[in-house]
Amino acid sequence: MPFSYKPLWKLLVDRELTKTEFRESLGLSTATLAKLGKNEYVSLEVIDKICTHFGVQPNDIMEHKKD
Repeated sequence: MPFSYKPLWKLLVDRELTKTEFRESLGLSTATLAKLGKNEYVSLEVIDKICTHFGVQPNDIMEHKKD
């Protein structure tokens, strides 16, 4: 996958949130959380929800990886 959500997981640790708390606070499905965990595609709507919730930019929750 060309994108990694490693910065998102670091953000959760920094804010002392579990993945379950994160998922529930944003109203994300378990399937979406699983996709994030596997660095799979999620919609821009999901990225927008996360960025709005935390007050960050997309590059603060994801990074582009070269294949």
